[in-house]
Amino acid sequence: MTAIAVVHRLFNWKVRGIRWVEIIGVALVGVMIFSVYIAKADAARQSASIADKERQIRANGQRVRLLRAEVARLEQPARLEALSREAGLGPVDVHRMVTEQGLPAIAPPPEPRVVVAPPPAEPAPEAAAAVEGPAR
Repeated sequence: MTAIAVVHRLFNWKVRGIRWVEIIGVALVGVMIFSVYIAKADAARQSASIADKERQIRANGQRVRLLRAEVARLEQPARLEALSREAGLGPVDVHRMVTEQGLPAIAPPPEPRVVVAPPPAEPAPEAAAAVEGPAR
């Protein structure tokens, strides 16, 4: 038999009236349809995940803008000055400023204290015997 005859015989081989090549072709088309369906479902899941992440990014960006505006409002010098005046704080009076020579008059140096060292502790009797050596 020649190779052409073998190939012709394989293509003409039938199972219950249907050629086996057609059966394999239909099975491959079914596998391809199923794989495309799986790929599309996975792409839809990833697309939903990406959309969710983008929505979170937009929400976080809006929160950052709001917080920056709040910080700018809280750091206004006029507001801080009013709060400090309510708390009794204010700028230092010019007459209260002191040079280096005037510092001891404001806060005199502390008086020296006498520090007494505790007497040395006597060694325990066993330790004293070990230092002196064995008795003869």
